[in-house]
Amino acid sequence: MTAANTPRTLLGGLTPAQFLSRHWQKSPLLIRGALPDFVSPLEPDDLAGLACEPEVESRLVEEQGPEKAWQVSHGPFDDTTFARLPESGWSLLVQAVDHYVPEVAGLLAQFDFLPQWRLDDIMVSYAPSGGSVGPHVDQYDVFLLQASGRRHWQLGGKPGDEAPLIAGIDLRILDTFEVQPDQDWVLEPGDMLYLPPGVAHHGVSASDDCMTFSIGFRAPSVDETVTAFADYIGEQLGDAQRYADADLQPPQHPGELDDAAVERVRALLLAAIDRPDQMAQWFGRAMTQPKYLDQLVPSDSPSDPAEVEAALRAGEHLLHSPGSRFAWRGQTPTQATLFADGDALDCDPALARRLCDAEPLDQESLAHPEAATVLAALLDAGSLCWDEDEDDQDDA
Repeated sequence: MTAANTPRTLLGGLTPAQFLSRHWQKSPLLIRGALPDFVSPLEPDDLAGLACEPEVESRLVEEQGPEKAWQVSHGPFDDTTFARLPESGWSLLVQAVDHYVPEVAGLLAQFDFLPQWRLDDIMVSYAPSGGSVGPHVDQYDVFLLQASGRRHWQLGGKPGDEAPLIAGIDLRILDTFEVQPDQDWVLEPGDMLYLPPGVAHHGVSASDDCMTFSIGFRAPSVDETVTAFADYIGEQLGDAQRYADADLQPPQHPGELDDAAVERVRALLLAAIDRPDQMAQWFGRAMTQPKYLDQLVPSDSPSDPAEVEAALRAGEHLLHSPGSRFAWRGQTPTQATLFADGDALDCDPALARRLCDAEPLDQESLAHPEAATVLAALLDAGSLCWDEDEDDQDDA
């Protein structure tokens, strides 16, 4: 059986093809024992430690904060902040934990039935008993994996974009929330809930030390897509092409903006944007943009492809840098475009596919044409890095 036809525990016994046709962006799915005997690779103290780091994006939500209800504070935090918190009624949320904890990043391999360029990050939330961020709606797909403790989830249907929100707070909490029949569950460690975009949901910690991993997906809005592509295509076109009206006829009313003028500008815009090759280039760059640009560390000096090849042949390994994003698009049987962290490189198709795998790169990758040159370029950009654990073992 192919991977698409193999049932998965992660999907409640559904095959990936069945899950995608029945639930993806269509309906929620509760999966008991998605990861049987799951043990969280992260402790609450580890999460709190991450929230104290200045480079880590974190939030603290207090239902009854010192200044107002549903108060939101942004990290980095310190021990004083955590010491003042009450026994219940608050939640700590830390973004992109997969960028900092390899064991959390390893969970992403479970979701290989989805395009990896759609993955955004793994957010981890912690709450003592009763902690919550209120009933709300997300505009993206999310898998909610219970990591430790128990969380009580309730779903409220699809209230739509015009649903009223609680005024005067920094969160988009629904003003009214009506639990749907049979959409009320308590999740144990290893259980998972899939939610498509637009489904109202409310999760409340049902035990102390409740941690939930939220595997979220990128879904740029139409506004973001149009604006970003217009900027990109504008840079490609320059200002040489302009509105023209060589077919102009004497107007009946000089002040009228007639249908012919509107049709000319429509044709101008359609000709500018209807460029599939340019659209693919832009989309590949856009969907591989790192979540945090400053997390990539470019090389101080250019890497020598010969030295890269020698190091790999000597047994060293290259890894994807934490938070790095890769995708590829075939052009011809012998040519592909590799997208890495918002940049594009011409590449051998087999090498492009291999670079998009999460596995470490060894000397076998050198079998592909111009591999050393491509790997050196990715090292220089900060998209790849040498496995430092190997150096530590050699020094020990």
